Amino acid sequence: MLNLTDTSVHKSCAGISRREVLRIGALGLGGLTLPDLLRAREEVAAAGGAVRDVSVVLLFLQGGPSHIECFDPKMDAPSEIRSTTGEVPTKLPGITFGGTFSKMGQMADKLAIVRSYQSKNGGHTYQDVVSARNSLKASMSALYARAAGTSNPNTGLPSNTLILPEAIKQGLKLRGNFEKNALPGLTAGGSLGGSYEAFNPVGGGAAKDNMELQLPQSRFANRRNLLSSLDGWRRNVEDSGRLGVVDRYRQQAYDILLRGVGDAFDLSKEDPKTIARYDTTGLFDMKVLNRYNDMYRSSNLLGHQMLMARRLCESGCGFVTVADAGWDMHGNQNSLPRLSGMEPLGNQVDHAVSAFLEDVEERGLSDKILLVITGEMGRSPKINGRGGRDHYGNMTSLVFAGGGLNMGQVIGRSDRQCAHPATEAYDPKNLLATVMHTLFDTTAMRLRTDIPSTVSELITDGHPIPGLL
Repeated sequence: MLNLTDTSVHKSCAGISRREVLRIGALGLGGLTLPDLLRAREEVAAAGGAVRDVSVVLLFLQGGPSHIECFDPKMDAPSEIRSTTGEVPTKLPGITFGGTFSKMGQMADKLAIVRSYQSKNGGHTYQDVVSARNSLKASMSALYARAAGTSNPNTGLPSNTLILPEAIKQGLKLRGNFEKNALPGLTAGGSLGGSYEAFNPVGGGAAKDNMELQLPQSRFANRRNLLSSLDGWRRNVEDSGRLGVVDRYRQQAYDILLRGVGDAFDLSKEDPKTIARYDTTGLFDMKVLNRYNDMYRSSNLLGHQMLMARRLCESGCGFVTVADAGWDMHGNQNSLPRLSGMEPLGNQVDHAVSAFLEDVEERGLSDKILLVITGEMGRSPKINGRGGRDHYGNMTSLVFAGGGLNMGQVIGRSDRQCAHPATEAYDPKNLLATVMHTLFDTTAMRLRTDIPSTVSELITDGHPIPGLL
């Protein structure tokens, strides 16, 4: 037996676990168990029909990006309130963005900006935002994994994945952890358990353990001989022209073995021109940011994080969380003076997101991938005595792109001081409902009997932000 994971059994909502899906029996044409499991998973998914062919990329700007310097510059407000980076025009008449978002401004017709969103969260607590404080304390991505299954039945990719800068640059050692060790909450399984937490390709956790390749020494003393035999089988089949007669589920099984589920995480497989297109490493010097404690988790690798997110979605991952740090800009000794951190980090998001949206559109995937950009809170409307902005939960940045939603609009507006919503306010419950209604056919979901009612209700109930769906 070759196990891509351990041999314990844990049923997913589809009745089959990641451990089962990645177990391969005798490696002959007649002895594979993986094809049967792939077939069963697909049949279950087809029968249910609740999971839409859409992926979500959540770009989470950790620290609390200033809603004013980002997408609501308020240049007609007093100097102590309006954007310190100025403003740039957008493709939407009368709408401007903060001064570091010029590329996104020229793509505003492909965006939906919510200016009356408030996280109602005044601290670095990610879980409260991504779970909308639901009864299970489960993040949006964990809810997705519970309802859609923990892995893609065709590719074996985990359906819930977290992409940190360390996933891009091998051996990267960023100082410390995310604020107050809050990072695990970003993709937490809550009461659902660790099996539904995000797969992190660079660090630990149940999902990581479940993806480990383990070859029992007693059965396979020489791993190279095993791979050589598989390569030989593939060459023989291809040379004989018999590949077409191989059941596609068996072919998927061999592909998982021969290519490995890790290919989607390997940027060396990407076209060098595309890698260069996403590249943000030359936008700023990391040595400058690393002098400040609140920016010690920052990196200039966001572009390639977004490229990896696109690769994962294209390969069947349903929910990808991209974490970007350094947005806690009080203007104190822990961050760049005043709000000058907006220049490097804002420019990086602007470049990475615009490259992502252009690439996705060119590949015909705009309606298949929903990008969501937010953070755990916004910043105080009034600039403090040090030239920075403090924690603030009454206004928070929120941007959508793609996913088949209605783009080219601004939803809601803030008051004159950008301190409170001046129109109907939306919060994380509305965000969760919008994402879940995009990922699932809620009518079909209500008919499912294979998941707990508490999970089903969190997915199907709630009120999406009006005008998006």
